[in-house]
Amino acid sequence: MRELIIEKNDAGQRLDKFLSKAVPALPTSLLYKFIRLKKIKVNRARTEQGYMLQKGDTVQLFIKEEFFDQEAVSQAFTKLTPRLDILYEDEQILLCDKRPGLLVHSDQAEQTNTLISHIQAYLYRKGEYLPDREHSFAPALCNRIDRNTGGIVIAAKSAEALRILNETIKRRELTKKYLCALHGSVTPSKGSLKGYLIKDPVTNQVTVYDRNPSGKAKEIQTDYRILEEKNGLSLAEVTLITGRTHQIRAHFAHIGHPLLGDGKYGVNSEDKKRGYKFQALYSYQLTFHFQEQNALSYLDGRTFEVDRNKIWFLKEFDVGIE
Repeated sequence: MRELIIEKNDAGQRLDKFLSKAVPALPTSLLYKFIRLKKIKVNRARTEQGYMLQKGDTVQLFIKEEFFDQEAVSQAFTKLTPRLDILYEDEQILLCDKRPGLLVHSDQAEQTNTLISHIQAYLYRKGEYLPDREHSFAPALCNRIDRNTGGIVIAAKSAEALRILNETIKRRELTKKYLCALHGSVTPSKGSLKGYLIKDPVTNQVTVYDRNPSGKAKEIQTDYRILEEKNGLSLAEVTLITGRTHQIRAHFAHIGHPLLGDGKYGVNSEDKKRGYKFQALYSYQLTFHFQEQNALSYLDGRTFEVDRNKIWFLKEFDVGIE
């Protein structure tokens, strides 16, 4: 028999959802069967799959040990020396200024040197993340940006913060602004681009259309204003109304103004000669807005902005942000 004690980050979940994360080797069909047969109990009493767990509850699992025999969750981050540029931190969240070239999550080629691993390593060293005590939660990213894009990424340090921020992003209550360098002179100097986007999962590349070609494309909206023009380039501040894959890069390429250094949606052979190996795009500003009172309401209306001196492509221009 195994007994799991429900802590703060486990509370507020349905029993079945909690168990799917705490005991991932247990098949869903057996999970529900074991609850019906009272082989899984809460506080040593019969329970229902939809029971909402509370802090201090105990979950008893009278099941075979084989369901707990699985590969240990990778904890390589415990040996990682964290390298982070922290923009803001409190008990609930962490805002990082991600450097271009760093993955946010692991992929087949890189498992450890990722932003989330560095965040977990940092919190582990501080004693704020103790993986052996967590059954269903690990510090997680609430938004993501491309590997070669720099800028602000939000990490949740608690399950409650993660739930709130995921819902906030879903309702588009966060205002995210980007800076980018575009080829050419953009006319008009301020506007709202609208279109439709389709992603090819094989190539991980998107295509933008003025009209929905299949009825299945996703609507996109990209608001912008040009801050400066110099040497055939335009410095644009972009506000994402929708946040689709490669939206800024593909949308501006679609109207004939690809980003400086973007080889995927533009031709950057000349850009490379100037030292630009990846797209000139930076998520530089974030403002929180909350429609309802919650545990993060103290952030309502607050704006966070990266140091413009760290935005590498601004050297092409005379002025920064007004």
